[in-house]
Amino acid sequence: MKAGAAVVVIGGGVIGASVAWHLAHNGVRQVTILDRGNAPGNGSTGKATGGFRAQFATAINVRLSLSSRESLLRFEEDTGVDPGYDPVGYLWLAGSQHELAALRAAQHVQRAEGLAEAEMLSPADIAKLNPDVSIDGIAGGAFCHTDGYIKPLTILRGYLDAAQALGVKVLWNSTVERMTVGASGRIEIVHTRRGNLAADFIVNAAGPWAAEIAAMAAVELGVTPLRRQVALTVPSSALRQKTPLTIFMDTGFHYRVRGDRAMLCWPSFEPGSATFVTSVDEWWLAAVDVMKRERIPALRDLDIDRQSCYAGLYEMSPDAHAIVGQAMECENLFLANGSSGHGVMHSPAIGRAVADMICGQTPALDLSALRPSRFAEKDPIVSPELL
Repeated sequence: MKAGAAVVVIGGGVIGASVAWHLAHNGVRQVTILDRGNAPGNGSTGKATGGFRAQFATAINVRLSLSSRESLLRFEEDTGVDPGYDPVGYLWLAGSQHELAALRAAQHVQRAEGLAEAEMLSPADIAKLNPDVSIDGIAGGAFCHTDGYIKPLTILRGYLDAAQALGVKVLWNSTVERMTVGASGRIEIVHTRRGNLAADFIVNAAGPWAAEIAAMAAVELGVTPLRRQVALTVPSSALRQKTPLTIFMDTGFHYRVRGDRAMLCWPSFEPGSATFVTSVDEWWLAAVDVMKRERIPALRDLDIDRQSCYAGLYEMSPDAHAIVGQAMECENLFLANGSSGHGVMHSPAIGRAVADMICGQTPALDLSALRPSRFAEKDPIVSPELL
């Protein structure tokens, strides 16, 4: 990178903020974040449910989590903000031998990447760990005590405040309208509704809107939005605060405790879901309420608070793994997209890696598996469906 190079980061969510802070931390002094929203957290980061796990079935996701966890443990030292990392654990519940086999296979991957603390559980173990759930039909499960919760908006604030303290500019209400691409194929100017910015490097961290941004530079990016609905119960003093995030593998239905409410999630995949709609469907709420009553007896009589329910958007890639690195079609466009629901938890590792790439440094974490070219090379990441 030449001295005085200007970097424009498109997207002021947690990944864009992480990239900007890491750039500034690396000594880059001309960094500008552009965001379409009018304040921090108006995009996907503000709708994130705040889970953190290293229990993945692919090596690259385990590595991203372990690297990010290291960053979270020193986050307050780096930014002055406590990220809210609370290792209450993730508890996976298997209802069949097939699902149990998937958990065991995933743990082989996890151990190979350095996650030694994940363990298999019997139904009796599960009943002791989370007495709120029914173990009827449960064959066993998996648990990792270093998984747990983080605070998405707090992490975003930490990165943004620390980045601005190092000279990063943040421009809200700055929708990118087009880009000027020079004869060399490099982006030269980013045009926004508030003005134009010359740029030596551009980072696409636009979340669900990433494909639109990439297309402005004639880059094809297979990232689509996917609605995720969230239900919250009415407040209750009976909720156990250290309840692990608990997932039923057959449906993906899961819940956690946030404050004095239970947060209920079910990743339904209805046709035509790749839209920017963020309403909550009544049929979905009814289905979630049935699952809650059948599977979590402790919440059976706790009503869902309809007014508190909401939906956000995942940014899905074709193989449900992040797309990170230099765009094939445009050498000064760097992609930090498609995290497929894991963007907040992996933002420390992705932000650091992209900043290192722009600065001409070899990232400490090998992210070659996430290279943008893998789809053209017909080498997508293959992951077990259940994890």
